[in-house]
Amino acid sequence: MTTNTSKRIAILGSTGSIGCQTLEVIRDNPGMFTAEILTAQNNARLLIQQAIEFCPNAVVIGNERYYQTVSQALADYPIKVFAGKKALQEIVTFDSIDLVVTAMVGIAGLEPTINAIKARKDIALANKETLVVAGNIITNLARAHRVNILPVDSEHSAIFQCLAGEMSNPIEKIYLTASGGPFRGKKSDYLANVKKKEALNHPNWNMGCKITIDSATLMNKGLEVIEASWLFGLKASDIEVVIHPQSIIHSVVQFQDGSMKAQMGLPDMKIPIQYALTYPYRVPSDSKRFCFWDFPELSFEKPDTENFPSLELAYEALNQGGNMPCVLNAANEVAVTAYLKDAIGFMDIPSIVGNCMKNISFVADPTIDDIIETDKQTRSFIHSTL
Repeated sequence: MTTNTSKRIAILGSTGSIGCQTLEVIRDNPGMFTAEILTAQNNARLLIQQAIEFCPNAVVIGNERYYQTVSQALADYPIKVFAGKKALQEIVTFDSIDLVVTAMVGIAGLEPTINAIKARKDIALANKETLVVAGNIITNLARAHRVNILPVDSEHSAIFQCLAGEMSNPIEKIYLTASGGPFRGKKSDYLANVKKKEALNHPNWNMGCKITIDSATLMNKGLEVIEASWLFGLKASDIEVVIHPQSIIHSVVQFQDGSMKAQMGLPDMKIPIQYALTYPYRVPSDSKRFCFWDFPELSFEKPDTENFPSLELAYEALNQGGNMPCVLNAANEVAVTAYLKDAIGFMDIPSIVGNCMKNISFVADPTIDDIIETDKQTRSFIHSTL
């Protein structure tokens, strides 16, 4: 990859797992990238550290209570400091941005992503909830504004990479692989009593708390199914989930002649992050290389939807369409937060999600306002029942 100027990157959620690893990629490739904008919601201390190291044009702290803390700490640096939701939505439109990495957690990433697309910024999408709750709106906007949506999730990046050179060849099916999380093979009576410390102990990936719990319930894979349907224009029946405990094959594309292409490698999120930043080029990395002799066997299983019903709920939401994926996502966000606070049990998470899907009003063709209202209604409904 050769260029006369560095690519200027805005990282929404720079203090989270994906955001921190994106900054590692930028650090490892001096001159190739510039951290133009950094944002965080509450982690003012880490945002300040990142700003001092990378000296971005501007930072945004979402929680306005921390504005003075950040502003005073960066007073001697040529860095603009903003705060609040409105600032986050506006900063993605800066002319100085070439690519927006959406690494925020949850539906909070929706409106900034929409504004970035309208400003014709390419999106490196790590915030799967954006496509889950508003896939039709987002994909239509991206098409209208000729914006690339580059997947950062390892599974979707794998599919994206397998499709290189295959755009004229229809996909027959895709297989999204899943590790199975820390409780693979466990039954509901065991799962009812697992504590968050156990659920946060993922066997293969180092991720944030929310996505790690989602991985343990298999909801993360369900959200990825919905995301994949929008990214690649597929029906629910075209997407199959396969449990692959070793996490070496990151996903597979099957074509109409029966041929299958898989993308493989050791579990390392920096690889798909770097590919999204350098696309369509590949550049060297110091990531550990895969050795076949270390993995003499790769195994595959069907997902256990009886004991892990979240995956099935996600398929139901995708098939129903409309605002139902938004209900699914909002209910799951609230339930996971409650679980992390020890307010509910592990198996209460899918129970709460399923209950919301039965009780929240269905909207067949939602607008953004409908999506936001559905999100509010779902959260309010859960809080009234907990």
